Amino acid sequence: MAASRIVIENCAIATVDANDTEYASGYVVVADNLIESVGAGSAPAGLENVVRRVDGTGHLLTPGLVNTHHHFYQWITRGLATDHNLFKWLVALYPTWARIDESMARAAAQGSLAMMARGGVTTAMDHHYVYPRGSGDLSGAIIGAASETGVRFTLARGSMDRGESDGGLPPDFAVESLEDALAATEATVDRYHDDSFDAMTQIAVAPCSPFSVSTELMRQGAELARRKGVRLHTHGSETVEEEQFCKELFGMGPTDYFESTGWLGSDVWMAHCVHMNDSDIAAFARTGTGVAHCPSSNARLGAGIARVTDMLRAGVPVGLGVDGTASNESGELHTELRNALLVNRLSAHREAALTARQALRLGTHGGAQVLGRAGQIGSIEAGKLADLVLWKLDTLAHSSIADPVVALILGAAAPVTLSLVGGRTVVEDNHLTTVDEDAVARSTRTEARRLARITAAG
Repeated sequence: MAASRIVIENCAIATVDANDTEYASGYVVVADNLIESVGAGSAPAGLENVVRRVDGTGHLLTPGLVNTHHHFYQWITRGLATDHNLFKWLVALYPTWARIDESMARAAAQGSLAMMARGGVTTAMDHHYVYPRGSGDLSGAIIGAASETGVRFTLARGSMDRGESDGGLPPDFAVESLEDALAATEATVDRYHDDSFDAMTQIAVAPCSPFSVSTELMRQGAELARRKGVRLHTHGSETVEEEQFCKELFGMGPTDYFESTGWLGSDVWMAHCVHMNDSDIAAFARTGTGVAHCPSSNARLGAGIARVTDMLRAGVPVGLGVDGTASNESGELHTELRNALLVNRLSAHREAALTARQALRLGTHGGAQVLGRAGQIGSIEAGKLADLVLWKLDTLAHSSIADPVVALILGAAAPVTLSLVGGRTVVEDNHLTTVDEDAVARSTRTEARRLARITAAG
């Protein structure tokens, strides 16, 4: 059967390929779910079975954004504990999170995904690690929401087995046993992970953090992931307090601890990595361990500024993450492009820390790298999946900025005229085409209020 083609033309294009190829005015041809061709000028004449032509005048076409760290469930606990550091914030919110159930998880995932997709995200991930007893099929609810929204998705199946009685932060009834956590994680991989080229759903093994899981869960989790051929994800080096915790409990800093448990490698990515010394960065570079940089959340919690410039110069793979919306209430990855550039210019490197094009690379190709999908997504190249975003840059907000990439990164949040995931339309004229945004808003409000009532009742 002949391929159905979509032609997007007359737009600026930032391919984010290895050479950072850009076209002031160019075209992309999509054939079914793949990019067939990209180039300068007009699309080739005589194309067959063209089902749609999009005039991109006044627009910039980029690869779809790739989110590398999130906690969807937090969508229904936004705006709480707004003046806390990480540990105090966790202590304040764990009693609420420990009461989440399947209906809440689905609604929160729908809200998180809708907000990201509407803002140009075509590949999302969720690090879900709160599995209270009797809460239902949380993983299935989250994956179902991603499927409905139409974005490519990685569920990092998290876990915690160190509750309050074992010196951890979460309440005991919110953690799993070592055996149950490993068994449930393996079952999730077996049921949902797809390793095909155009996979829409993938699973990673993701114990929560050094201060909420046992060393045995870290070790056996790494063994499980490698036996199953899936990636590994956790939080690392987020705060000074975490470093002190690791030294007191394990007699070493976070990076050395991760290495001792099998948690450095090209199949691993860590969230945050704010407090990394030269030796830590060298270890990540040597092993190919990736980083999910979450600038807004790090600022919200006062965690510090990650050494992203030094990581990139050392060869560490780095992507961008929204993080949970209890520490980044906007929940939009395209704002992280701007915040990554601005926050990192407050570091020792100042104005030389990041360029606009490096920020775009973090949010596209860099994210694809850390999720292990750089061969399929993250740049506009023939043969890759047609995950594309067309940004409108000819309105009041951007029209006087000559450089379209600078306009996208440093200007106000740009409207999305069109977003494709595997050639399928997910956003049209700044609105989702796959789900009802107003219905999602009502559902998330209802579930947030229900969770608040349950928590208040104790």
